[in-house]
Amino acid sequence: MTAPVIGVLALQGDVREHLAALTAVGAQARPVRRPAELDAVDGLVIPGGESTTISKLVDIFELREPIDKRIAAGLPVYGSCAGMIMLAAEVLDGRPDQRGFDGIAMTVRRNAFGRQVDSFEAPVEITGIDGGPLHAVFIRAPWVERVGAGVEVLGTVLDAPTAPPAASGRRHDAPAPVGTRIVAVRQGNLLATSFHPELTGDLRLHRYFVRLVGAVS
Repeated sequence: MTAPVIGVLALQGDVREHLAALTAVGAQARPVRRPAELDAVDGLVIPGGESTTISKLVDIFELREPIDKRIAAGLPVYGSCAGMIMLAAEVLDGRPDQRGFDGIAMTVRRNAFGRQVDSFEAPVEITGIDGGPLHAVFIRAPWVERVGAGVEVLGTVLDAPTAPPAASGRRHDAPAPVGTRIVAVRQGNLLATSFHPELTGDLRLHRYFVRLVGAVS
């Protein structure tokens, strides 16, 4: 059986890391910067990075309409972090000129967990992936505030905790979590996570996506 050809949108972000992970799980991984390169793939990864920059570069490289058409035709796409934002139907706290692909019926809040200094790691159980929780890395990560019909929630994480201001010379109890946030979703052939599996060495999510692509192609 021929390995699926999976492209990584190579305009900005964690391109090299995704290419390495996809290759490690048996896919033919290729960078995608031009419409002709997009035409040759069975699936596409939109990597983490800066969503506003990716949005601008998609237009500069004349990829917006080709990607829109491929998504509408059923192309499997996985978006991590900024890629999740690019796949969302609605983005909160984004720039007014920011445009995504309107692929998944979800509302995403950009930089929801905080700034770069608020980055964190947490275990996340993902529906459909065996072997225990994934070690998830969140960097200026979005979360999903609402999902529409047909969107399956695959994973959640405890919300970023809050604590009272620290007084000098005084210790505080550990802050209590204030709820859970959606950090992994799937709608048909489209998959998105708030976190960066390409940074951990855990290949299960990439293997999950390669199986999804293989089932479609």
